[in-house]
Amino acid sequence: MKTYGLLGESLSHSFSPQIHASLGFYRYLLFEKKTEELESFLNHGSFNGINVTIPYKKTVMPFCTALSDIARRIGSVNTIIKQRDGVLFGDNTDYFGFHHMLKKSGIAVAGKKVVILGNGGTSLTVREVLRAQGAENIVVISRSGPDNFDNIQKHHDADVIINTTPVGMYPNNGKSLLALRDFSKCSGVLDVIFNPLRTKLLLDAEEMGISCMNGLTMLVAQAKKASELFTGNCLNDDIIDNIVNDIGQKMQNIALIGMPGCGKSKTGLALASLLNRRFVDIDDRITTKAQKSIESIFRDDGELFFRNLEHQILADVSKQNGLVIATGGGVVTRKENRELLRQNSLVVFLDRPLAELSSEGRPLSQTIGAEKLADERLPLYRKWCDFQVACSTERETAMQIKSILGI
Repeated sequence: MKTYGLLGESLSHSFSPQIHASLGFYRYLLFEKKTEELESFLNHGSFNGINVTIPYKKTVMPFCTALSDIARRIGSVNTIIKQRDGVLFGDNTDYFGFHHMLKKSGIAVAGKKVVILGNGGTSLTVREVLRAQGAENIVVISRSGPDNFDNIQKHHDADVIINTTPVGMYPNNGKSLLALRDFSKCSGVLDVIFNPLRTKLLLDAEEMGISCMNGLTMLVAQAKKASELFTGNCLNDDIIDNIVNDIGQKMQNIALIGMPGCGKSKTGLALASLLNRRFVDIDDRITTKAQKSIESIFRDDGELFFRNLEHQILADVSKQNGLVIATGGGVVTRKENRELLRQNSLVVFLDRPLAELSSEGRPLSQTIGAEKLADERLPLYRKWCDFQVACSTERETAMQIKSILGI
């Protein structure tokens, strides 16, 4: 069996093997190499073809004896084929990948001013696609040079913003290179990052009602094109959407929110069992870290200490993929938690009548009362959630969520 794979510096969270398993019958490995290992690997490595990712898309070019027209024009290689005589042929399937992403996003660039964040290999590809699509003014923002992050205010009139940097990528979630609200004319945002599913840049775009898309579509589309080069087989473009939907669904967490005592933990356990997913209870993580019960934390350390600990643990858990997460009832009282959840999660509000809520082991329900908590929190649950479910038994509620998700 022929061997293909992905060459990069840090690949532990790559989805490429999973994608290529859906594209063809061949072995696909991860080749994690340091810069000083590249020459030996490219000249003597055992592979028939490789994809290339950050930070080597330009670095590998001198090792390629021949280049495709598109790779030569762009000045970046992300796919290498080892020919029968051992010669390395460099190509660029990112061009097809980004072109497909741009088309699927519905974001128009013809006649527009487009700001690209970053000047690496992916940026070169994006520029070439934008030129072909008729973008009127393409500005590349880098750390140095005439257009940089210190004078980015010169370009607050941009119509479209495209991030090609790793800023905001897992595990450094929550970071962004700019304040999107400064770009009052912006009507479209694209981010080549796909983990998390929503970077800070994309979360800001969603909040402002700006059309946006993450990089999962680009990743799968370029992989489809690479697979065709590897095997010589032509694949229908419909397979791209199928794989994007499958991986996106598997990556996405399902986070349960709702009043204290509504059954988030038991429903979460039932749902995780139905979907064969890992279950995480935020309150359990808090008590484990604090080495005391929630009642004791409130009594000994106060609510602020508890909320800070809750936020820290939620920040860690929300970076992960494919979980069922049960949150505490008061998670919505800190607005920063909404972004933590939404970066990777579909949020479900479990709605149970107040008369059915248990207050056992729930300090605020006992001291303040469910009615007063509900007045404060119910509007937030409804605002934060993607959909709400009327609770019955934990098993029935889990089945209802599964049915709505279409899993």
